[in-house]
Amino acid sequence: MARTDEAAAFFAAVYSAVQEIPPGKVTSYGHIAKLVGTPQRPRQVGVCLKHLSHDQGARFNNSTVPWQRVINAKGVISPRSQPSGARNQATVLQAEGVTVSTGSLGELTVDFAEFGWFPRSLPSEEEEYDSEDEIKNEDTE
Repeated sequence: MARTDEAAAFFAAVYSAVQEIPPGKVTSYGHIAKLVGTPQRPRQVGVCLKHLSHDQGARFNNSTVPWQRVINAKGVISPRSQPSGARNQATVLQAEGVTVSTGSLGELTVDFAEFGWFPRSLPSEEEEYDSEDEIKNEDTE
């Protein structure tokens, strides 16, 4: 099914934002939604990651977008349609040095205080502003 231009742009924005999460860190679906300018759409961020391509030739795929670094706002790895999905995500995070614990109900959790990544804006956007500031400073000197 073909995506509308708006949907394709949203998917690309989500994937690009997720690519900026550093190894060994996690963030929430809601924070990614906020960073891409749609704070009311955390569930759609999850949909984007669910539909991440497995085609290694695609611009955004499950090897180039660190999908595993996005968890829910409670610090819990969201359950998947297949029973092993959350465990697979936990295994990939643990390989990055993230400690994954098991809660009292069997849920897999990550401590945001230790492993959370919640910048006010994307690092790539800050670099753009820094570059513009440098240009402005050069003009005034």
